[in-house]
Amino acid sequence: MKLWITILLVLLVSLQVKLWVGEGGLGNVRRLEQAVEAQKQTNQQHTERNQGLAGEVQDLKHGTDAIAERARSELGMIREGETFYQIVEPEQVADE
Repeated sequence: MKLWITILLVLLVSLQVKLWVGEGGLGNVRRLEQAVEAQKQTNQQHTERNQGLAGEVQDLKHGTDAIAERARSELGMIREGETFYQIVEPEQVADE
């Protein structure tokens, strides 16, 4: 009878060790859950960015306002009949 109890205890301890620290154990599962959460957050950020880019593409395809805005901001272009003003801030002289 003592032999059976000893065998069962050894088996129980080995199963517990495998559960807590073995491959596929609770620690590994916890790390995988954290990795899944981090990936979900990254995917959400990318989805939001993609939606913004899709809206911008639609504006550029169907509207002239978005194209004109890009031409002004990125290329420095102006429309015919508009006047361009450039404001230059005076340089501040350092106290000597």
